[in-house]
Amino acid sequence: MQEDDCNCGGLMLGYGVWLHVPILAHGLKLKSLVCFFGRLRLRYNVMQLTLPTIFRVFLPFAAGYFISYLFRVVNAVIAPDLVADIGLNPSDLGLLTAAYFLTFAAFQLPLGVLLDRFGPRKTEAVLLLFAALGAFVFARAETVTGLLIGRALIGFGVSACLMAAFTAFVIWFPARHLPLINGFQMAAGGLGAVAGTVPVQTALGFTDWRGLFMGLAGFCLIVAATVLFVVPEKRRESAGTRLQEQFQGVRQVFTSFTFWRIAPLALMSQASALSIHGLWAGPWLKDVAGLHRPQVAFVLFLTAVAMIAGFIALGALSARLTEQGIKAFTVPVAGMTSFMVVLALLTAGHVLPPWLMWMLFGFFGTAGIVVYAELSRQFPVSLAGRVNTALNLLVFVAAFAGQWGIGAIINQWPPTPEGLFPVEAYRVGFGVMLLLQALGLGWFFISKKFSRQKA
Repeated sequence: MQEDDCNCGGLMLGYGVWLHVPILAHGLKLKSLVCFFGRLRLRYNVMQLTLPTIFRVFLPFAAGYFISYLFRVVNAVIAPDLVADIGLNPSDLGLLTAAYFLTFAAFQLPLGVLLDRFGPRKTEAVLLLFAALGAFVFARAETVTGLLIGRALIGFGVSACLMAAFTAFVIWFPARHLPLINGFQMAAGGLGAVAGTVPVQTALGFTDWRGLFMGLAGFCLIVAATVLFVVPEKRRESAGTRLQEQFQGVRQVFTSFTFWRIAPLALMSQASALSIHGLWAGPWLKDVAGLHRPQVAFVLFLTAVAMIAGFIALGALSARLTEQGIKAFTVPVAGMTSFMVVLALLTAGHVLPPWLMWMLFGFFGTAGIVVYAELSRQFPVSLAGRVNTALNLLVFVAAFAGQWGIGAIINQWPPTPEGLFPVEAYRVGFGVMLLLQALGLGWFFISKKFSRQKA
């Protein structure tokens, strides 16, 4: 068997579990994407990623992140229904959707301690019960306040879905496979983003947004039970340490120069991707590109599919280059820089076909997630949960501010009689996020001099 064939066949099972959809704009299907990885000579020993571990560890946590990401982006599709039923303006809509990020972020530091002390299995299973409660409250709400409470509970309940998975993978998988397995985890989130587009729009033809959230509440309960009863337990070094010592670990992370060198760029890149894709992509496509609701849902679907490709491609590429001795953060920084270029195109307005710009947005918007695997390698395994949640705290605080802030900026312009907002409103809102990313990129390169002086 040729080397390319071997690579393609060896990786096909793992990719095929999740991705049976066309992925790239040029018509490449799953097999083409996997063979592309083979030509990159990504020779992973898939036998070490045993099927029992995949089914008992990876898939339950992947299901959790699937529902987490679906909750994150679903408001982009149901926003017109919320506006019609509850009477929200752009600022209200931005605050409502961003409430997810606020409670999500607020729990990140205690979450890191809980993950390292009690383990990812118990922590995520319990928190998902709150997500189910939040979905129920959201479905029954009749006021903005009720929607805010429900959305806040959802954000709190899914706050462990990614970090618990990353912590579990550090425990169960070889370190050299972490960027790849993390990429697969993010691909599961990408599938959640896909489900939050055309499938949600289709579901709204059979029920309303309230019925949709009642169904999501039930799904949360199923995932919580799966994580609790299927994922095995494994003792970790930090499980027996005192609580005070674990909070000292948080301090160790936040006083690390390595952490603060990459954190500003990573958090602003991810915050931009999360805040825009999670809400403002839909209104942009309607107001700026002039698309109708089914077309908006389809472009968001393509964006989510491109995200899946980005999560896997960039994670696998980073792992491969790291094995070859390439410096840490090379791939994510290059990807985040490319993302800035795409956001600049969107800020300029309707300069390229919308589907193309938003697929590029989805693909390169995933670059910031590669930072988690690279950053966790710079710290002891016992600090894995706190390293990841420390960065996640900053990311979701910025995402909350960004999503609400963009809405507040757009609300400064009066809508047209048709209810549309002008391109200038989106240009300013998106431009602010682009500027903050540029500052983070500048700090990353400037801080290299401080690193050399410290050495």
